[in-house]
Amino acid sequence: MDQQRSRPTWSRQIEFTLAGIGCAVGLGNVWRFPYLCYRSGGGAFLVPYLLMLVVLGIPLLYMELTVGQYTRRGPVHALASVCPLLKGVGVASVAISFIMCIYYNVVITWALYYLFSSFQAPLPWQNCNNTWNTPNCTHHATNSSASSTASQEFFKYKMLEQTSGVEEAGAVRWDLLLILLLGWILIYLCIFKGVKSTGKVVYFTALFPYVILIALLINNTQLPGALDGIKFFIVPEWARLLSVEVWVNAAAQIFNSIGIGFGSLMAMSSYNSFHNNVLKDTLTIAIINSCTSILAGFVIFSAFGYMSHLQGIPVSDLAVDGPGLVYVVYPQAFANMPVAQLWAVMFFFMLLCLGLDSEFAMVEVMVTSLMDQFYQPLMKLFKRKELFVLAVCAAAFLLGIPCVMQVGIYVFQLMDHYTAIVSIMFLAFFEVVATCWCYGVTRLSDNLEEMTGKRANIFFRLCWLVVAPVLVTVILIFSIIQFKPARYESYVFPPWAQGVGWVIAMASIVWIPVGAAHTLWVLPGSLLQRLKLSITPGGLDEMSKMPYYERGGKDGHPGIATISSNIQLTQKPTQTYF
Repeated sequence: MDQQRSRPTWSRQIEFTLAGIGCAVGLGNVWRFPYLCYRSGGGAFLVPYLLMLVVLGIPLLYMELTVGQYTRRGPVHALASVCPLLKGVGVASVAISFIMCIYYNVVITWALYYLFSSFQAPLPWQNCNNTWNTPNCTHHATNSSASSTASQEFFKYKMLEQTSGVEEAGAVRWDLLLILLLGWILIYLCIFKGVKSTGKVVYFTALFPYVILIALLINNTQLPGALDGIKFFIVPEWARLLSVEVWVNAAAQIFNSIGIGFGSLMAMSSYNSFHNNVLKDTLTIAIINSCTSILAGFVIFSAFGYMSHLQGIPVSDLAVDGPGLVYVVYPQAFANMPVAQLWAVMFFFMLLCLGLDSEFAMVEVMVTSLMDQFYQPLMKLFKRKELFVLAVCAAAFLLGIPCVMQVGIYVFQLMDHYTAIVSIMFLAFFEVVATCWCYGVTRLSDNLEEMTGKRANIFFRLCWLVVAPVLVTVILIFSIIQFKPARYESYVFPPWAQGVGWVIAMASIVWIPVGAAHTLWVLPGSLLQRLKLSITPGGLDEMSKMPYYERGGKDGHPGIATISSNIQLTQKPTQTYF
């Protein structure tokens, strides 16, 4: 590139910290964490969860932020520099982030739909006297499969108007489509100026949810039965700790919640100033993320206790599952609270803020990576970065339309199952191998010393070298062993739909072997020489700078064998896109 462009940085470092918190803290903290706690025996889940935070979450986040800040590149170029053979991991992380941002915005759409519906009195899911209700509708949950609550029927028959299965597409839900468009307009307006605009928005979207969570907690703890729910949350069933599944779920929750492998935090840290204190940001983001999950746990389980009091059944017998926790169970609790509309509006506005933060990060990965790779042609085509961001948002909006059809809940479940569960574990494994073993702990420590003046301590070096790779490998193996085909409630997807799911999963995973094959193809020399250079950090960068006749070691030039032994990625990079 003839004309290099300086990479923008955050206006203030606190903006990156808030954006990182907003990226890590999302809807998963409010529904997936409480759901896993509930399924794993309440307090028993907290023990492995906090342990995995210390030995897996914090070290791997530290690793990602270090790589992003040092290379000043998005995940594609950063991982290509770290380990050329596994450069496809960077491309795969961009692909998975783009796939996730398509269907994740549907959750924001649902939050907006519920938010708008919360201004009605009574709340539309408060009784069974509506046109969409069935004769089986009841005001309170029961253990009978023949009956359904008012909140269940609002979610299923009013908002989704869902069909009987993925075979029946149904029509477009036009009100949901318009709200999906509104969601993408909100996201575009927040990110179209890059980190300069996102940095201002996160002051509100990252901080305001805590105001609402605390207000909800104060309200919920005063409800009858709340203490029973809180006891279920914090008192461990120690026998559950003997279950391997509980430990694997705890590690996977830390992994998915912080966002290791998605490339989002690596992309955002590439806009940091070179000498920023990475460790401070790592600890702040990871600890606040976990504290938010625990705070949300108190809020949700106090509501569970209230519901168990109303229904006269133990907390352990409540029907709780995935998105239904947020869009069925909790709205049902609101319906019985004083000033129900106020709490409903606050809760769904909080979900909106949490969702927007995570969506910012996923779209930013796509934008950053494409700008890193194709800046000149993109600017020639779109003239301005703002128009390019608009094109990315428009493409994601169009691809998300199937999720707002009557078949949408099945499309959503299929995409989520094969992206968030299948793809991410493969990406995480290869990212850890590339960075911890191919690039090496010594180089990471050298980079940290150059940026901050301090090397990584023995704890982080041990976690990078042994603990994290072993744990991630174990999680991957158990994810494969325990893998179950996608389902939604009692509906099991037919084989052809499972095949579509695997196509969605492969849309990201396939880039790992493709990237490796491409690296070995473009490097010169024998197969052994190519393999050696392909796991040498910066190998592709150095080869691209060499005249062609030098690459084979002819005419007295050192050639590939000598160069591969001398390449190091321990020089401060120029602060440009390329």
